[in-house]
Amino acid sequence: MSDRDTRHKASMEKLKARVEEKVAGASEQRGLIIINTGNGKGKTTAAWGTVTRALGYGYKVGVVQFIKGLWECGERNRLEEDANLEVAIMATGFTWDTQNRQADTDACHAVWKEAERMLADPDTYLVVLDEITYMLKFGYLEIDAVKQALENRPKEQTVIITGRNAHRELVAMADTVTEMQEVRHAFNNGLQARRGIDF
Repeated sequence: MSDRDTRHKASMEKLKARVEEKVAGASEQRGLIIINTGNGKGKTTAAWGTVTRALGYGYKVGVVQFIKGLWECGERNRLEEDANLEVAIMATGFTWDTQNRQADTDACHAVWKEAERMLADPDTYLVVLDEITYMLKFGYLEIDAVKQALENRPKEQTVIITGRNAHRELVAMADTVTEMQEVRHAFNNGLQARRGIDF
């Protein structure tokens, strides 16, 4: 065995030992707060992947879509007939399209009521708050109300928050935060969003 192979083997053994130590030390069982943020593509897509995973195990899932509700959504189309999935949609679409702040605020508060109900339901294993970060950034929702609902949710419930510019107080509460960074985006080169790939 060459010196390089010996060093590689030793490095892999150290890595394996560190992973096994972390697995052994992870003894707590509870729901998580997960945030998918950043300016890169894939935050909502990743959340829907976890929705699919949870539904695959027969868990009850709630998804609240704050700004993409009027858009076509292949994941929602495929999964919406699953009796364990509930989707609530803020039906005004993108807030900057309506130019009516009061109507947007009312629509946001109405769908937030649905989110609060899901977040209080001990039978709901996973709740996705899709694009809620924009509702906080533009002042449609108060951070204290969101934090309180997250803090008081059932212990076993996991919540996924998606959207750019996640509020620092949510980041501080979260168990897992993934920041997706854009390296290149097809849209910036004139390519349209593709059905079945982007939505």
